[in-house]
Amino acid sequence: MAKRIGRYTLQMEHMPSVQGFASICGKKESEGPLGQYFSKVFSDDLVGEDTWEKAESKFQSEAVDLALEKANVEASDIDFIFAGDLLNQCISSTFGLRNLGIPFIGQYGACSTMAQTLALSSMMVESGMANRCVAVTSSHFCSAERQFRFPLEYGGQRTPTAQWTVTGSGAIVVGNTGESPCISAVTIGKIADLGIKDPNNMGAAMAPAAAETITSFFKDTNTNASNYDLILTGDLGYVGSELLNELLQRDGIDISSIHKDCGLMVYNLKEQDVHAGGSGCGCSAIVLCSVILTKLKNAELNNVLFVATGALMSPTSSQQGESIPGIAHLIHLQSNVSQNSAES
Repeated sequence: MAKRIGRYTLQMEHMPSVQGFASICGKKESEGPLGQYFSKVFSDDLVGEDTWEKAESKFQSEAVDLALEKANVEASDIDFIFAGDLLNQCISSTFGLRNLGIPFIGQYGACSTMAQTLALSSMMVESGMANRCVAVTSSHFCSAERQFRFPLEYGGQRTPTAQWTVTGSGAIVVGNTGESPCISAVTIGKIADLGIKDPNNMGAAMAPAAAETITSFFKDTNTNASNYDLILTGDLGYVGSELLNELLQRDGIDISSIHKDCGLMVYNLKEQDVHAGGSGCGCSAIVLCSVILTKLKNAELNNVLFVATGALMSPTSSQQGESIPGIAHLIHLQSNVSQNSAES
């Protein structure tokens, strides 16, 4: 059973296992530095569908199917599926997963959704209320542009601080047995809002939440950056990553030597026109569900803090002049090497 450490962190006694994982991406993402790690690439971002939204649903269903296959389980073996996306009423998840026949719990954490669904899946398995759960999320550049900014036909200019929404989906099967990477602890973040209103600078809006969650985890666990191989933030991009390190250093915390951001990893900023980096639910999802979990599985990484960040906004709130609240949830992932050494 999970036990609370400090104020905000839950430690997993039995360490739920990542039994299978998959990442599906579009052509632009496959041309970035991580292209070799993705499970499947669609060269056509419409994937044969007649709308961008239906295409995103297909990305998500394909990711779940492949994660189930890699875990060697069927949909009927899954007790709950936690899923979400950026679109209104999470329609990518609803329509993408409706035929699976798995009890469905829809989630909205904006770009933090991969960590949120993984946290809740882990809690359900750790508590014994489920043997297996699936955590999945997705985003699509074209569907996100239509909802949050302008249709592609408008041809609007992007500011230097703007980020490029990743077209992709990541899915993880979490179970109570297995030899895959394990979830050691979870820290659920608090909403942080410093009054940022620019929807083209969401890295700045999310950075304070990431700083607060990382600080809370270190305090709760009595650890620091030297205890970890990698601290991976969600999609802060260039601007948000710089701000995160500045905020933490003000409090005497320096993670700069082991910090990487999914928004800066998924694309080549010098060669691909993505401005400040990648964003979207699919950003942290496809990075985690490819290179990171692969390296944990192979013990190339042993202790990783995955801190997915989200901007809790909507088109309506932006049109009404509201600020952009941020959120960040943290997952402590360990390889089998770490787990076995801790148990011995």
